Amino acid sequence: MNHRYQITAGAALLTLLFAITPAQAQHEGHGHDHGAKNASAMPLCPVMGDPINFAVSAKTDDGPVYFCCKMCVKKFNKDPKKYAKGVAEQRKMLANRPKIQVTCPVTREAVDAKFSIEHAGQKVLFCCSDCIGKFGKNPKKYEAALANSYTYQTECPVMAEEIDPQSFTTLASGMKVYFCCPGCEKKLYGNPAKYLPKLEAQGFTINAKDVKPADKDENHADHDDDHDHDHDHDHGSHGHGG
Repeated sequence: MNHRYQITAGAALLTLLFAITPAQAQHEGHGHDHGAKNASAMPLCPVMGDPINFAVSAKTDDGPVYFCCKMCVKKFNKDPKKYAKGVAEQRKMLANRPKIQVTCPVTREAVDAKFSIEHAGQKVLFCCSDCIGKFGKNPKKYEAALANSYTYQTECPVMAEEIDPQSFTTLASGMKVYFCCPGCEKKLYGNPAKYLPKLEAQGFTINAKDVKPADKDENHADHDDDHDHDHDHDHGSHGHGG
């Protein structure tokens, strides 16, 4: 009789375990559209604790903070100190993730690989030689801009090659999508459904209806009002695209 009781109890335990496992998996997914592998690899939103979307962010003096949705950006901006612990944990998880510098810390223009220096143990890129001199005179002035000059989008969604910082398009939302060469942006706009999954695989979830270009005047909307370049003089001579 004891033997029969042990078998019955064991079967009941297995049934309970199988019943719990799907519920746990559903909870871990947080109801997001991310696949399980993608979601588990992403750092967490400091507001909601869900996997972040690199397409949703806010700039700070210490670098960008990423969120799971736009509502979290509003909550964060109201009281950044409240979420300091979550931000620190997010940055710790991002520390070893590949990223590429795409904008000059002086002008916020696209960088050119020909212009660079070593600073604080890392290679810093600029858009032209003049910016190297200005940065060298007062690096601290540009610390915040440098911290916000990187993207975690390392591959072109069209050709799956490394991005070129000078080949990009700015969506109406203000987000920049980078490519390996000019012309790839036309393919993205022409068939978003084909290429958006390749951006999502890199952590950038974008709705197809949002894939429309910004006005030309908005392409440089992220420049500071007190940037140091006279664009008519300095940038006209070295052929910046975009």
